[in-house]
Amino acid sequence: MTKTVQTQLLVIGGGLAGFACALQAAEDGAEVLLIEKTATTGGSSAMSGGCLAFAGTDLQQRNDIEDSDELLRRDLIEVGQSQNDASLVEVYVAHQLDTYHWLRGHGVEFSPVIEASSGQSVPRVHTVDPADMVRTLAEKCKATGRVSVMMSTAAKRLLRSDERAPVRGATAVDASGQAFEILARDGVVLASGGFCRNAELVNRFAPHYAEAVFVGGEGNVGDGLLMGWKLGADVRDMAYIKGTFGKHPVDTLNNHSCLAVYKGAIAVNQEGRRFVDESLSYKLLGDAVMGQSYHSAFQVFDQPIFDSGDDRVRILDFGRRMEEGLMVKADSLQALAQQIEVPYETLRATVDAYNLAADAGEDAVFGRKALVHNHGRLLRIETAPFYAYPSTAAVFGTYCGLRIDAGMRVIDVFGDPIAGLLAAGEVVGGFHGGAYMTGSALGKAAVFGRLAAREALKAETQAAA
Repeated sequence: MTKTVQTQLLVIGGGLAGFACALQAAEDGAEVLLIEKTATTGGSSAMSGGCLAFAGTDLQQRNDIEDSDELLRRDLIEVGQSQNDASLVEVYVAHQLDTYHWLRGHGVEFSPVIEASSGQSVPRVHTVDPADMVRTLAEKCKATGRVSVMMSTAAKRLLRSDERAPVRGATAVDASGQAFEILARDGVVLASGGFCRNAELVNRFAPHYAEAVFVGGEGNVGDGLLMGWKLGADVRDMAYIKGTFGKHPVDTLNNHSCLAVYKGAIAVNQEGRRFVDESLSYKLLGDAVMGQSYHSAFQVFDQPIFDSGDDRVRILDFGRRMEEGLMVKADSLQALAQQIEVPYETLRATVDAYNLAADAGEDAVFGRKALVHNHGRLLRIETAPFYAYPSTAAVFGTYCGLRIDAGMRVIDVFGDPIAGLLAAGEVVGGFHGGAYMTGSALGKAAVFGRLAAREALKAETQAAA
């Protein structure tokens, strides 16, 4: 006989979205079972750069940074190329500040807000140690006495009696290989992550990234997406799978990108020429570099730009990359060209033309007007020594997936909610649209995880009434 476990709410996935959902549900009085297929919590959340996008916080105010819901909304839509689901953007904007305070109230520590990053008109990167953030929420879940966690336990199929009936749980396999059923009277929240570790799925939707580097949580193979598909779930943003520019092509120890372009560097290809507006979202830069020879490029910059790096922000920690031997340094631009094996005369002409554009305040060739998005003036590259950082695109996350509504309910291919099934985090699509703003993925995981819990419990309350 198959073993059966009963709970009020089942959460599938032990990353930020999953634990935010479980903790919010527990605080609202629910009994929760969270299952995680791997032996450790965190998933891709723990491997990320630890950036969350919040607007109007006290940390911004301390640095005299003027931000607002309206500016956040505008940036999200602009970076997403207006392909976002507007209802998801609205619900994120409406609940992001409350979620920031909620996280801080639970002991999550944020570093000072300093830099504007991809897609941001003003600095709104609130940085954390991402693995520690997930551990903190997991500990808070345990302290409630209402959340049970089963590690090394993989969900296999969602359960419902027929195609019109609510989802009532899932089948799962535990660490010993024993199959069992989980019945959840308030429904199931999929927080199972993306599918960057599933080469077949990535190639199906983004064959142009076949040669990219793939980095992500070991469990991110698309289980939640497939379980949703099985029940007829619709999907969003599958055409917008993108890699992140700035990953060193051969380094296997450092999984983070380096983005000197956002401090003033230019990106040049193997021929020594620029090929893109470097101020764009690093997802769009990822698309651009995949079209270059050998799918790679160099971020080229000078000493003042190197000195502007920030060791508190992983993507801007130039000193560490130098210490790790990943950065090329030379006393002259000609020597740099020789070391990275690009034609010196072409590189010289590229840098000279860019410096003239910097003087003018705008690059007429690719339209660059700022360092990142709408923030920061262009800088000349002229002071020795010079640096180059080899860069390709890495697929850290898929940023697409199940279609949901503003209540985090999974929507089927006919536009109807699948009763009893909600989703949050990387498994969902529709929020980012055509590209990605730094901090919006972790921000989405926390905000949408909490909202999924509230919607599940609200549905139960309405049913009881």
